Formats: sequence, C-alpha cells, structure tokens
Amino acid sequence: MKIDFEKGGGLVPAIIQDATTKNVLMMGYMNQEALDKTLETKKVTFWSRSRNCLWTKGETSGNFLHLVDIKVDCDNDTLLVKATPDGPTCHTGTDTCWGEDNNRNALLFLTELQDFIYRRHEEMPEGSYTTKLFKDGVKRIAQKVGEEALESVIEACTGTNEQLTYEVSDMLYHLLVLLTAKGMRIEDVAAELAKRHDPNWDAKRRKAKAAGEMK
Repeated sequence: MKIDFEKGGGLVPAIIQDATTKNVLMMGYMNQEALDKTLETKKVTFWSRSRNCLWTKGETSGNFLHLVDIKVDCDNDTLLVKATPDGPTCHTGTDTCWGEDNNRNALLFLTELQDFIYRRHEEMPEGSYTTKLFKDGVKRIAQKVGEEALESVIEACTGTNEQLTYEVSDMLYHLLVLLTAKGMRIEDVAAELAKRHDPNWDAKRRKAKAAGEMK
C-alpha cells in the first residue's frame, strides 16, 4: 500500500467507515506512525494536530474502533478505514461525528447471507441444511423456492403479517441458494430491477427485441 504522506505535510485524511453498516463515522488524520500503530494494534489510531501526538480512538472513552480493512484512494493521499466501533464514535456521544444514527440497513444482510451461502457451497460441511440443498441439485432447490412462494401467497391471503414475514423469509433464503447454485448474485437481480426503474426501459426493451427479430 503506497501512501503519499508528503503531499499533506506528513499527514493524510482517514475516513472511518463502519465495516458492517457502511455508514461514515468520522474523519481524522494519520501519519506513518499512526498508520503503523493502527496496523499493529488493530485499533484505529490518529495523529492529533491540536495536541501534536498520537491518539487511539477510545483510549479514554473505551469506544475503540477495531480495524477491519484499510484502502488508499487513486491519488494515494486519502485512506478509507473500515472498522467496527465499540460504541458511539463522536465525543459528543452520537454514533457519528455528523450526529447521525449508525443504524444497519437490513437489506445489506441479504448480501451477507448470500456470502455465507456461497461459503457453504464451497466447503459443503456435513450436517448443514444448505449443503443438503446443494447436493439435491438445482431442480430440487427451484422446487423449494416454488413451495415457499406458494406458502407465502397463502399466508398473504389468509394469514397474519407475522406468518407472511416468516414464509417470505423462507422463500428468499431458498432463492439465494438457487441463485448461488446458478452462479448468480442477489445483486444481479437488484441491478435488473434498477434497470427496469428507468422510465424509458420498456421502450428500450421493445427496440432491442425488434432489432433482434430483424436479425
């Protein structure tokens, strides 16, 4: 990792992002010494411009930032530090230095869940229901998606919202297994939906279809 400390007089900005929620928590400055200590202790450490010394976030409050990953930008003069916070990041007691709540976007869990399912597909541990599904094959997985979809429809018509949530969760889980078995990601589906959200999508689709038929 090549970092241009000279450009900023020995310091580079370090943007701190929650590794789980993806929310930006704060911004500080690091020099080489602060970076080295961060990498060594796995606790995010900055260079304090006001005190002219190193300071590890949380050394007085106990709200440490535990290092997950560090990346440098395209100009080699700004760091993106992904970390897991022990508590509020700001000295004022708020989750972030912008007064925002560091809430987790529940939709991001779908990506995490598929990552877990992918690992199951790679490792195939014995005793795992997911492993069993993969061993049963695509047709059986697709059948399970259909079964859970039907149960979701029934609960939507005759059940409670709680029961509907339960069945839709089962359906989504099996859908993620199916996508993984087919070498696809839930992000592929999200990208397709985003494309369809374009007001001109239908016209573009018809045009492309017409061009294909002409060929």
